[in-house]
Amino acid sequence: MPRYAMITGASSGLGLALAEALARRGRNLILVARHRETLEPLAIELTQRFGVEVLLRACDLSQPLRLSGFVLELEEGERRIDLLVNCAGQRTYGPFLAHEWADEQDLLEVNILALTRLCHAIGNLMAVQGGGQILNVASLASAAPGPWMACYAASKAYVVSFSEALREELGRTGIKVSALCPGPVRSAKRRIPRLEGGQRCLSPQEVALYTVRALDKNRALIMPGRRNRWLAWLPRLLPRWLARKLAGAINRRYCPLDAQ
Repeated sequence: MPRYAMITGASSGLGLALAEALARRGRNLILVARHRETLEPLAIELTQRFGVEVLLRACDLSQPLRLSGFVLELEEGERRIDLLVNCAGQRTYGPFLAHEWADEQDLLEVNILALTRLCHAIGNLMAVQGGGQILNVASLASAAPGPWMACYAASKAYVVSFSEALREELGRTGIKVSALCPGPVRSAKRRIPRLEGGQRCLSPQEVALYTVRALDKNRALIMPGRRNRWLAWLPRLLPRWLARKLAGAINRRYCPLDAQ
């Protein structure tokens, strides 16, 4: 039976880079994103370049009913998923009270609830199959409270804690769980010029290459970039009040101008 790697948020950025890195290794793919029309040309390109099977699923993970239907389809299907990559995510910048609640709710639905639901559904399928691997994409922002991006940072802290807990629970079932904590990643859609001018940001392709190699080594926490690994440890050495003040100052300075 063919095996598949399923990647959410696969239409652009890091999700697309991970899909390409896995296809380069001969992995069959199930690509998940909101709009099928954005996935179709990508699937054709990956199939032509790497000779792998690429399936498409359009699903807005912020919509619980659509997510439930998608989960039911996966549970009743016969395709074997031995790698789940939860890469879909949303982000908000700026003062929490200035945001529309609908935007914050969508963020929590995607970053926390959808990720957890897919881990539960696919994890159960993997347990029956005798094993598999789960990669949950968090962020360097998970290392400390994140004023001016409060829900985003908190949601990514959840992802790290949840992933580490699952790793311990599922170790004996043959299911490996890892959390990816990248720092700022260059993106054609979302650029932070002042941040990129102050430090070199890794490209999605660089992060994806580092990640697939780390998955081979079954690392629990994957942090591409030596500088990012140092920044992730720094808040643990500081008093909590100082860590959150420094994080708030950095976020307020570097968040996009239209979100301030």
